Amino acid sequence: MPVTPYHFGPAGLIGYIFRKWIDLPVFVLANVIIDVEVLLNRFMDLGRPIHRLGHTFLIGAVIGAGWGLAAYTAMPIFKWFMEKISIPYRTNAFKMIISGILGIWFHVLIDGIYHYDVIPFWPMKKNHFWRLLTKNQVEWICIACMAILIVLYIFSLKRQSVKKTIKPNLPA
Repeated sequence: MPVTPYHFGPAGLIGYIFRKWIDLPVFVLANVIIDVEVLLNRFMDLGRPIHRLGHTFLIGAVIGAGWGLAAYTAMPIFKWFMEKISIPYRTNAFKMIISGILGIWFHVLIDGIYHYDVIPFWPMKKNHFWRLLTKNQVEWICIACMAILIVLYIFSLKRQSVKKTIKPNLPA
């Protein structure tokens, strides 16, 4: 993607829908963290290809597992944040590691469709995802996913609000 924020829509939507099995913040942040490779490449002026081994399923899995494990040490921060935005949060180390891997893989899949220089199945040299959709289609899908995520989140907040007002005040 030309700008990582496009990844927030699909990653947020998938993570939100499957939050029972996927650690939402780890999954979403994995979609951003992998682009540190691109930023370093540009900052260090390493030239082409811009997307290197981190943008592969093999090396991405190692990076994702490392991210999930590192995120486990910050679990209290994630728990606090999720409570602040009123999303129930239960996790464990295994769920966080798997979510890190899946988050990176999801990013690689989207970037594989969008960028010609991503080689998802490295060491194979061909990008089998390149141009399954046009760049414009990918961008609109990402924006639509963000819109759907926002609507689902608002409905969830409204439902929680209704549950709180209906719940009778019982003596303690």
